[in-house]
Amino acid sequence: MSRTRATASLLRREFMALCTALGWSAASRADPRRQGAPTEEGLRIVTEELPPYNFGSASGAQGMTGLSTQVVQAVLQQLQLSVPIQSMPWARAYELARLNKDVLVYSIGRSAEREALFKWVGTIAPTDFYLFSHARHPVTLRRLEEARPYQVATVNEDIGEQFLEARGFVKGLNLQSSVRYEHNYDKLRRGRVDLWIMTELAARYIARRSGDDPDRALHKSLALPELGSAWYMAFGNKTSDAQVERFRAALDEVKRSGLYDQILQRWREGVEPAGALMAQGRGGRR
Repeated sequence: MSRTRATASLLRREFMALCTALGWSAASRADPRRQGAPTEEGLRIVTEELPPYNFGSASGAQGMTGLSTQVVQAVLQQLQLSVPIQSMPWARAYELARLNKDVLVYSIGRSAEREALFKWVGTIAPTDFYLFSHARHPVTLRRLEEARPYQVATVNEDIGEQFLEARGFVKGLNLQSSVRYEHNYDKLRRGRVDLWIMTELAARYIARRSGDDPDRALHKSLALPELGSAWYMAFGNKTSDAQVERFRAALDEVKRSGLYDQILQRWREGVEPAGALMAQGRGGRR
């Protein structure tokens, strides 16, 4: 088992222990058909593969794990619900939540373009976006306009791609769209793209999982604070306000209990050598 996968397994076990210490059920972490926790007819939870926020577990038998996933699982436990989490390409997850009732999507960025399309439950993980280049061929940018001559790796319909498209970047011209974040890092390593738009935590995790030292492989070409500082969980506008408020109250309780901070700390310490990312800011826009 790889170091990063082993770390994820350890963090999963620590999450279970935290929930037990708080007296919470662990029903939602396994197959809901084998658990006593109630399911909710029609409720779906969707996301994508975006390590270390959400990704399949090492064994594949226990579904999704990750920083954001554990926060969502804690919310489900607070609500005493058992609902399976479905992983799929981001564009599909995004459209399912946007167009349908009672579909929760998570690790979704909040932007002006998306604001009226969703009902926002709350923040679940910190983010800080950059345009990265590879340290072997670093690109230094003073402003976004200077990135136009370069090839930029994006993921189809994710917030980074939407952000760049809204500012005049074009798929097939200076954007190379993919369906997996790992593919984009591989393109960057091989010199097939010049820049990669990604959060720092995910970029470092993916680089390390690929066998590289992120301090030696990644160069921060340009910070993108306009993309906000948090991932959210959200429903589409067809979901009732009462449902949204119920999940918002449960998320607030997870944060009030201290479990959110403990999940965040453990993933930060697990993804990086102890303390390497602790200086990053927490939270984001509500």
